Amino acid sequence: MTPKGATLKGLPPSVMATVVMFLILIPAADSAIQINCSEPSQPSLLEALAPIFNLSAIRPVMNLTTRTNVNISFIMYGILGVDEKGQLLLTYLWQHFWWMNEFVRWDPTQCGSDKISLPRKKFWVPDIVINEFMDENTAPFVPYVYLYSDGRVHDASPIRVVSSCNLDIYTFPFDIQNCTMTFNSYIHLAKDIMIVLDRDAENITKLSKSWMTTMGEWELLDITSHHSDGDIEGNYIDELVFHVIVRRRATLYVVNLLIPSCFLITVDLFSFMLPPQTVDRSSFKMTLILGYTVFLLIMNDLLPITGNTIPLINVFFSLCLALMVTSLLETVLITNLLCGSADFSPVPRWVRVFVLEILGRLVCLPQKTKEKSTFCMKPYAEATQQKADGPPEEKGTALEDKALQELRSLGRDLQAIRLQVQQQEGSQSSQEWIQRCPLKLKPSKVLFIFISVLMHVAPCSSIMQNCSRPDTPSLLEALQPVFKLNEIRPTMNMSTPTNVSIGFVLFGILGLDEKAQVLKTYIWQDMRWRNEFVEWDPEQCGSSAITIPRKLLWVPDMVINEFMEKNSAPFVPYSYLYSNGFVLDSHPIRVISSCRLDIYTFPFDVQNCSLSFNSYLHRKAALQMDISTSVEDILNQSKKVMTTMGEWELIGLTVQRITLPAGDDELYQEIRFFVTVRRRATLYVVNLLIPSCFLITVDLFSFLLPPQTVDRSMFKMTLILGYTVFLLIMNDLLPTTGNTIPLINVFLGLCLALMVSSLMETIIVTNLLCGSAHYSPVPRWLRVLVLQILGRLVRLPPKPRDLEDTVIQNPATQEMKVFSVVAADSEAPKQKGQLNNDKALQELRSLGMDLQAIRLQVQQQQGGSQSSQEWIQVGSIIDRLLFGLYILFISVSFVTMIIIWVKS
Repeated sequence: MTPKGATLKGLPPSVMATVVMFLILIPAADSAIQINCSEPSQPSLLEALAPIFNLSAIRPVMNLTTRTNVNISFIMYGILGVDEKGQLLLTYLWQHFWWMNEFVRWDPTQCGSDKISLPRKKFWVPDIVINEFMDENTAPFVPYVYLYSDGRVHDASPIRVVSSCNLDIYTFPFDIQNCTMTFNSYIHLAKDIMIVLDRDAENITKLSKSWMTTMGEWELLDITSHHSDGDIEGNYIDELVFHVIVRRRATLYVVNLLIPSCFLITVDLFSFMLPPQTVDRSSFKMTLILGYTVFLLIMNDLLPITGNTIPLINVFFSLCLALMVTSLLETVLITNLLCGSADFSPVPRWVRVFVLEILGRLVCLPQKTKEKSTFCMKPYAEATQQKADGPPEEKGTALEDKALQELRSLGRDLQAIRLQVQQQEGSQSSQEWIQRCPLKLKPSKVLFIFISVLMHVAPCSSIMQNCSRPDTPSLLEALQPVFKLNEIRPTMNMSTPTNVSIGFVLFGILGLDEKAQVLKTYIWQDMRWRNEFVEWDPEQCGSSAITIPRKLLWVPDMVINEFMEKNSAPFVPYSYLYSNGFVLDSHPIRVISSCRLDIYTFPFDVQNCSLSFNSYLHRKAALQMDISTSVEDILNQSKKVMTTMGEWELIGLTVQRITLPAGDDELYQEIRFFVTVRRRATLYVVNLLIPSCFLITVDLFSFLLPPQTVDRSMFKMTLILGYTVFLLIMNDLLPTTGNTIPLINVFLGLCLALMVSSLMETIIVTNLLCGSAHYSPVPRWLRVLVLQILGRLVRLPPKPRDLEDTVIQNPATQEMKVFSVVAADSEAPKQKGQLNNDKALQELRSLGMDLQAIRLQVQQQQGGSQSSQEWIQVGSIIDRLLFGLYILFISVSFVTMIIIWVKS
């Protein structure tokens, strides 16, 4: 491959004298030119080689039917990396080319040396390229080649290869990649240039491993090669294909990615041992999910992204996150059952049979017996029976000790308090709901030279080139007048337009920059036009075609209107010139073109970008354009040869011919191709949407946490913190454009707004639950709107007032009740007067009064006042209403995303 900066020396005016010299020196048409040196020195040899330098524009053969064999070998000096997102392999090669120059031969003894190093630009150099090359060669430029006395030329140069590679990263980081490097002439057919392997692939592999200095992420395993097959006549591009097999060193990924993830999932596993009755397990798990989410987001840049498959490690991380979220939701349900089951209806029979009996035995947690509840009710029954039978004094003996009576009274109060505490812990139905809690169910060049040409008969005759002999120097001499006319459009009459046929193959979609509104592609462009100054007899000149440097011919100023940068693709210096005057010009282009993007439906978007081919200066009267082949053929060929399988997929290609007024009373012609590409959205769904849905689902289930016993506000605050970090880190992954806001940004913003709303609602509800005892009664309008209308809407009707609770609410009544009980128990001792001074009895009576007061306070704390109950119910209705709105938003969002994904 000739470096971009290299130039080829043109033919000087003294070419006629040079040809005369050749006619004298050449004894036969197929023999080399013998170089004679005046003395065995390097200046003498350089002087003798001067006529050879004038022939650098043509392939160095005496007869154009003679094939030039180019021997190729290389050493892979380093593997610089693999770009999974761009589907690129970065390597550094030392390449060596060998070929014969039939114009050169000298006597080493006569000239003093058997080889000489000379500037590359003084010789014809084969246009060998690597088909998969996607960027400019930034390796140091080597300006010299070795020329040997027998005519052999040795060209050695380093090359930094940025080549496309269809990567399979399903088993990342334990993946092995097989990338190809196809060496071929970009424009010469096999009948002109044949590529030969100079060193077998096994030796190339062995030398590459011994010379390789980079010991980074990738390890070279093997290099294999095969040669392309074609027809006997050689009407194909000869290719030598190398397969470079590399393996990723996975140790660092295991240490930095897999092991920390396993640690976090193990911590989540052991969190099941935390007792939810006494430890806020939900907050623990929420903090763990927050840490794991931040871990995944920071790690997101380390993970590969490709469009044709999802790496198995991404599936593993997503499943870990799903298990963590599932375990958190299970913890929320358990906490709800433990703290709120006292108000639940009895466990349905099918749930009792399926969960308590079947699943309970499966996990070795059989159903608890009801003996404890019966025992707890027995003291209360005895106390009730004693009340029905009357005071013990009336049924017992008159001589019963009064201290015993006081102890019995204390026993009754203690049993009542015990009963109230047990009722607070839960009834039999509550115990059955709680018994369900421990049952945890964890959850991928075919080259194209077919040109259709519109043949037009020129109004004037072409210039007929006459060759003195059927060989290359003679044809080159005959073409000299044409080369002098390369500055003007090749028509005999200026009113005759030049017809240019355009075609291309889209070899790769390198990416799309949403922020800069730029599409990056790699195309193989072909142009064909007729040079009316050229025509020769193939039999007279020995060939029907010749490759010559592009700079010696007139080339149309064809540009892509949307092009925003310089072309950094490898430079191809030659064009084919045929005997009938047609010119075939082919070269690769790395296109960085502007594109108006519509990312409203990101990541399910389909983009339609244009590539407008037109002459930058010439109008339609001077240059007319047409397509060399059909759009369907271009699309099918592009899909066939495309090697990049990254984020974007080519789905369509259309064309439009446009003729517009140019402003100077002439017409302006343009051929506009519309390239339709679709984003592969799977990875965005896995890495962005699913984690966001997990977090919003966790916030939804947090409504089941009882705010009386769990600090729900702290739980939600931790969740909002995690979601905010998620949005900030994800901000670089989201597209940015000025004309519209992507729908995903609206979705994420609404999710954050709902989380903040639920947090504020939780604060209000917590305030009502904990401070409503000191509030004034609920206003009538609020009672009607919330308790009666919204309450029935969310199926929470207002509770009826309890008369007994009204009595208990009055502290004066409570105090009177205490003293009345004490007074009733004090009458008998006053009547008999026998134990008035008994200090033990007085202590028992004082203790009884304290127990009575404690009992009434427990009842008041459990029941609360009527005003407090109404405020608590207002909070419960608001909580239920926001819960319903949450479910509605999530359902609509999921259905909308699924519909957009299916339609895209």
